[in-house]
Amino acid sequence: MAKRTVAEQLVDLLVRAGVRRLYGVVGDALNPVTDAVRRNAAIDWVKVRHEETGAFAAGAEAQLSGHLAACAGSSGPGHVHLINGLYDAHRSMAPVVAVAAHIPSAEIGTAYFQETHPDRLFAECSHYSELISTPEQTPRVVTTAIQHAVGRSGVSVVSVAGDVAGQDAPSRDGDVAVVTERPAVRPGDAEIAELARLVDEAEAITLFCGRGTAGAHDEVMEFAERVKAPVGHALRGKDWIQYDNPFDVGMSGLLGYGAAYEAMHEADLLILLGTDFPYTAFLPDDVRTAQVDILAEHLGRRSRLDVAVWGDVRETLCALIPRVREKTDRRFLDRMLKKHADALEGVVTAYTRDVEHHRPIHPEYVAAILDEEAADDAVFTVDTGMCNVWAARYLSPNGRRRMIGSFTHGSMANAMPQAIGAQLLHPGRQVISMSGDGGFSMLMGDLLTLVEYDLPVTVVLFDNSSLGMVDLEMMVGGFPPYATTYPHTDYAAIARAAGAHAVRVEDPRDVRDALREGLAHSGPSLVDVVTDPNALSIPPRITGRQLAGFATTTSKLVLSGGVGRMVQLARSNLRNIPRP
Repeated sequence: MAKRTVAEQLVDLLVRAGVRRLYGVVGDALNPVTDAVRRNAAIDWVKVRHEETGAFAAGAEAQLSGHLAACAGSSGPGHVHLINGLYDAHRSMAPVVAVAAHIPSAEIGTAYFQETHPDRLFAECSHYSELISTPEQTPRVVTTAIQHAVGRSGVSVVSVAGDVAGQDAPSRDGDVAVVTERPAVRPGDAEIAELARLVDEAEAITLFCGRGTAGAHDEVMEFAERVKAPVGHALRGKDWIQYDNPFDVGMSGLLGYGAAYEAMHEADLLILLGTDFPYTAFLPDDVRTAQVDILAEHLGRRSRLDVAVWGDVRETLCALIPRVREKTDRRFLDRMLKKHADALEGVVTAYTRDVEHHRPIHPEYVAAILDEEAADDAVFTVDTGMCNVWAARYLSPNGRRRMIGSFTHGSMANAMPQAIGAQLLHPGRQVISMSGDGGFSMLMGDLLTLVEYDLPVTVVLFDNSSLGMVDLEMMVGGFPPYATTYPHTDYAAIARAAGAHAVRVEDPRDVRDALREGLAHSGPSLVDVVTDPNALSIPPRITGRQLAGFATTTSKLVLSGGVGRMVQLARSNLRNIPRP
């Protein structure tokens, strides 16, 4: 029997762990690995135009599937290009293994052409980053990398020189067990008892939910009903907790809306469920607080805690609910629901008033129409910046839709690359990239990847010829916007020249038909909507200093707070309030 190479063994181990695609750009030191993929029918090489795109695509696949994904880069600049996408995957808790090809092993340490030290380079954006120096290391290093990525939900990096990758592999790796699933974690009885005590003592409880509530929607609703608690969410919790939620009071944070902020600050017990919400300025410092999280290192690093509970949200609530007394006083809950509905009602006309005549087009209007036209199981990938605002406020979750973005790392240019991974994972599903022109143009070369693979991704381009969120940040800080504008560009013409279906929209009356046309197209499509650069957003709470910054930099600013169909949900929840 012919011997396998180290590269073949590495690829086989990835396949055994469930990897079905390796995203990257071929080249020199990576040749043994790409050739091993070529000869392995169980895995495909996805050739992107930029390695950063490959890392974003792998991270998106891992986030949406919950399973391991992989990307690769050649020596030096090739694998350096992976780093931003890997930072995003790692901070998004996406299990990804990256293969970083290295210079010839005999040249390491001599400042050789294209030399980096990948095992050091990726240390900060991974749980595990190691160099394979000899073939005998391969089974254990690759398996350890897989187990770190899956077990700790993040990135692992395997570095290997091209000459080592081409050597014969050790003959045995069949005794290596590969981890592919994470276990459920139940907290200890003492922690459950202490949390139950706090709940029973509290009169006004608010739940604030993040990504860690995935799979726990029913338990959160049952607990909220039992203790009569309003339920707010962070952006990464929107998918999992906002739908079918009669206790919804919106979102807090820089993109927030509704009454989540008030509910958190006016409670006498705040329970943080599966969220590592980073914006401490939006968290109360005078409210008793409990936190439940699967990662112990998240507990208490944003706010002072009265009780810290290490465990899955679902497992924790299953143990907690039978141990707390059911509350009957709904006054706090009903007051927050009323505040929430009033807050949404007051701003809903921000995108509905005179939209048929407003040019450039209201971006809020575009997002609202997209929400109506998108499929019930659509996957949305969302660029950082103002697209985050429109997605947070206008996309309606329903338990089947998914929305991902660079919500923790905050990178530009993530949406279209993530859409590539999403569409390859779900070939029969509608995938929509909500892109800003700044982010889209940064990695625009991978529009050619969409075309080459004929992926039916619809890129909805919010084209305001500016970096809108940076404008806002400058004005809040009291600085005049500077270097934030771009020349007007016909991206639809570029997309058509590349082979995609594309349409440019300048009249708001054409928005719906253009979106329908793009979504119905069987291949890649781009809907280039010229939107108003003055459509900016502020959070639900803003400091006097920040307001002063606005006043000193602009006298013409549209502060948009529309919330699309969410106002309907809020009003329907009010109808559920018992009448005396």
